[in-house]
Amino acid sequence: MATTRTRLRTSVDYAVLALLAFVFVLPVIYLFLGSLKPSDEVLNGLSGFLPTDLSLDNYTAVLDSLNTDSTGYFWRFMGVSLLVAFVVVTGGLLVNSMAAYGLSRLKWRGREAVFTLVLLLMLVPFESVAVPLFYMFNDQRNTVWIQAVPFVANAFSVYQFHTFFRTIPPSIEEAARLDGAGPWRTFFAIVVPMSKPAFASVAILTFLTQWGSFLWPVLMVSDPSVRPLPLEISVFQGQQPPDWGQILAFGVLLVLPVLVVFAFFQRWFVQGVANSAVKG
Repeated sequence: MATTRTRLRTSVDYAVLALLAFVFVLPVIYLFLGSLKPSDEVLNGLSGFLPTDLSLDNYTAVLDSLNTDSTGYFWRFMGVSLLVAFVVVTGGLLVNSMAAYGLSRLKWRGREAVFTLVLLLMLVPFESVAVPLFYMFNDQRNTVWIQAVPFVANAFSVYQFHTFFRTIPPSIEEAARLDGAGPWRTFFAIVVPMSKPAFASVAILTFLTQWGSFLWPVLMVSDPSVRPLPLEISVFQGQQPPDWGQILAFGVLLVLPVLVVFAFFQRWFVQGVANSAVKG
């Protein structure tokens, strides 16, 4: 009897989760289908889910319309976004993981006070410091590096790494020290390989945040040659009359790199989520 109830509860749980997943994926399905339809058939309510009159015309139109010096080049916008995201993700993984290791494993005076400051920084929204940062770096506007460098260090990423590092048994690092390994070698040869789930989680979340960044580029970028994709799609959408088929095609092109990054890291990301659920 107990086994039957357990199976029934499991079936109900999976049914509810499947329904929720379907609801959340509906806008993505609408986005992909709408990008393949003529503009006058995109905003047709539920009939927009019907796979009729599909073609790649909207994609070719987007790439053709963004292919001159006056409009800018689509692949240049894509390249800027990819470069900025790469610098923020790779630099953030290095800087934030090392900071978290120092806060979680190394013993030094003031460590707890610094970690408390990191936690407090998590409560500060970026919007509250955007204007001061704008005046601080006003002379560096319209550059690629100014879109990336201020976001390499991230308090939330430090907290994520710190939480994961605290779950690693200290005996492993003690054994490494007995073998003559110093803090640097212990970190890169022992801790980093054991922390792939944490690195994958931080990489995905950092990429998602940075890829969709809009406020900072609005403040710091006016030159089309260094304009990222999220800012360009707002400019593209503002053209009159709006062509919704092309706008959705642009949206698909904006989403594709996110799907690629998640597919690359999803193995370790899911492993990290599963480990957190077991420990919780």
